[in-house]
Amino acid sequence: MQFKHVTLAFDGSVAILKLDHQEVMNAVSVDMLGGLSEALDAIEEKKDEVRCVVLTGAGRAFCTGANLQGRNNQSKKTKAGLTLETGFHPFLRRIRNLHCPIITAVNGPAAGAGMSFALLGDMILCARSSYFLQAFRRIGLVPDCGSTWLLPRLVGRARSIELSLMGERLPAEKALEWGLVNRVYDDGVLMEEAMKLARDLASGPTVALSLIRKLYWDSPENSFEDQLNLEFQCQLRAGDTEDFREGVGAFLEKRPAQFKGK
Repeated sequence: MQFKHVTLAFDGSVAILKLDHQEVMNAVSVDMLGGLSEALDAIEEKKDEVRCVVLTGAGRAFCTGANLQGRNNQSKKTKAGLTLETGFHPFLRRIRNLHCPIITAVNGPAAGAGMSFALLGDMILCARSSYFLQAFRRIGLVPDCGSTWLLPRLVGRARSIELSLMGERLPAEKALEWGLVNRVYDDGVLMEEAMKLARDLASGPTVALSLIRKLYWDSPENSFEDQLNLEFQCQLRAGDTEDFREGVGAFLEKRPAQFKGK
């Protein structure tokens, strides 16, 4: 399926969402944000079938941030940041509340907002040649798209501030060493490995996996007591699924579980 600067494909129960504006290395425009919204609508329409999403970039980049082309030629100046609440934030919120696990396959540069997009993955896989860049300071802006929330929780305050103040590239191998990403692969096998992982997650107990996402997204803002209560509520929901009964039965019968995501 083709949307504005976005393509969407389905491989069984895996949705492959690809940023696709190669002329600008998949920089994000208002048009692309619209395409992403429509693609997520299509995924939601297949909610009962789609059990994992892979987000990646077309060509040689993952995403190089906001598309700045034409900014200097505007007859009327537009305030930087206005599209955050109208375009970027709705997309970020929808990814955060996705009904199933999401894998980001970072196939090249992930800069600015593109770095934030990459870090939204529940599992973050990188090509060995890829890198991350907090590019905002290079054009006189501050980090956005949730990066100042995500980064300190992933790599700590000191490293987060350094990345943002210095605007230096963070290679994939160093990102792995810091615990920013999960796995690094040779460029040629990145998507193969991403799809292998996606199929594994898609064959799992999807309701439980969705609740696991919720627990870890909500955890940083919760007190210990709040988190205990949330675990209790989520466990009640997970324990009421067919997958829980199948998992216990498979364990007792010493056979592989056949989860249905219900």
